[in-house]
Amino acid sequence: MPHTAVLASLVLSLLPITPPEPTAPPHPTTPAAVCVDGYCDTRDPALPPSARHSPTRPDTSAQPGQQPPTARAAVCNTHCDARDPALSSGERVAQTVSVGGRQVSLRFDNTETMGWGVISGGGAGDAVWLDRSFDAGASWASGSKLGETRVPSGHGGWRTLMYNVDDWANLGVGLLRACGQPSGSATIACTSWYRTTWNAWDRRTAAATALMQRYNLGTGLFDTTGWWNSANALTAIIDNIRVSGMGSYRYTIARTYERNRDAWDGDFVNEYNDDTAWWGLAWIAAYDLTGERRYLDTARVDAEHMAGYWDAVCGGGVWWTSSRTYKNAITNALYIQLNAALHNRIPGDTAFLDRARAGWAWFQNSGMINSANLVNDGLTTDTCRNNNQTAWSYNQGVPLAALVELSRATGDPALLDRARTLANASTSDSTLNPGGILFDNGGGGDVPSFKGGYVRGLAALNRVLPDHPYTGYLTRQADSAHTRDRSSADSYDQPWAGPFQRSDAARQHSAVDLMNATG
Repeated sequence: MPHTAVLASLVLSLLPITPPEPTAPPHPTTPAAVCVDGYCDTRDPALPPSARHSPTRPDTSAQPGQQPPTARAAVCNTHCDARDPALSSGERVAQTVSVGGRQVSLRFDNTETMGWGVISGGGAGDAVWLDRSFDAGASWASGSKLGETRVPSGHGGWRTLMYNVDDWANLGVGLLRACGQPSGSATIACTSWYRTTWNAWDRRTAAATALMQRYNLGTGLFDTTGWWNSANALTAIIDNIRVSGMGSYRYTIARTYERNRDAWDGDFVNEYNDDTAWWGLAWIAAYDLTGERRYLDTARVDAEHMAGYWDAVCGGGVWWTSSRTYKNAITNALYIQLNAALHNRIPGDTAFLDRARAGWAWFQNSGMINSANLVNDGLTTDTCRNNNQTAWSYNQGVPLAALVELSRATGDPALLDRARTLANASTSDSTLNPGGILFDNGGGGDVPSFKGGYVRGLAALNRVLPDHPYTGYLTRQADSAHTRDRSSADSYDQPWAGPFQRSDAARQHSAVDLMNATG
């Protein structure tokens, strides 16, 4: 099944109705880069080539893949497929396109969560049909040419029957588009992909539903992105349930956990300590939402694993990987946050609190926070000095979330004052926010997830400060992304200043995190 959403399927174009070919994976930008399954990572050149990329995902060769409904199988929700549009209680025209002088339109009944296609302005023999996709428009073999019909003699237009957008019984999260072909012509025109407002009634829920179109029911991970990115995507979905009240996707929590707990080294541990921490924090969020102890227990295992990589090199800190070649900001900020969060949820704990305190004491004196109060990527191991590498957005945001948890654990208001200083620096920095809109200048598999971690941390700080000083900043980001960086299917690209070109689960979860932050 294709893994890459194709731009041509998201914008108006003339195209043959065949599944698109996957785009070629990106190539390494330098000889040191390693790319696996289109995912590249170059952050630690000191690592051996076999370990230089962040693992995309565990071996899932024995697991079933995405399981959309079989081709042309009728979907039944409130109503079954092939319902007469005359029975619709309301009509919304999503888009109309032209082909050979005809007009092809996609129409929805938001109440019944169904859609249909219409062709008009032509004559007998003109064809119209629907395509339905359960993987964000990457393929539509399970719902191709639904309701295909032709204009009968004596009429200038015709319409299909109504078809469901989603398949609730099989957890299929879908999109529809309408396609038309003039009689005697080889030219076909399709609308862009759209859906009803069911589970998409505002920009928070619409973004979350678009992310869920990339959730693979077989693997329990998000297609089009990697292992640690899927932890962030799951966290974004959990946060969306909390802020929006939409519980439709709660099933992803248990499904992801049960299908991946035995991956890599078990309990969501692998050779990358930041990956382990991201998963640990996802399970903290899952515990907060569900109250299920198994999630908290797994987060505890993850924190214990990371603690084994703390040593006296450079005065303390946790190594990024099992290779013990690099102490960086993201791993140590996550270590502080995870340990403080565990303390705040485990009555009588002292060990996790001690680790969080030690982590912050080391972090703030490590030199990774530069004179502009921005956090660079890490330390040069030989000198234990700031390596002056890129101040990525997530290195600014995760320390904020860590300080919020640590302040809650200790009751120390000075920690929130320090967090405010850091947040003021990152929200006002013109390099990080060109034109006032947050941007990480980089590609590969990692960078599209960074802004999600940033806005999640900034929102956590904004919530606990009485004057909520970053509401305006977060709202400006969300307004820009929604207006300038969004497809017809509520998918988002990496640059929130636009323009939209392509999306994947990493780009999308960052947008969900942003919409959650303004909810």
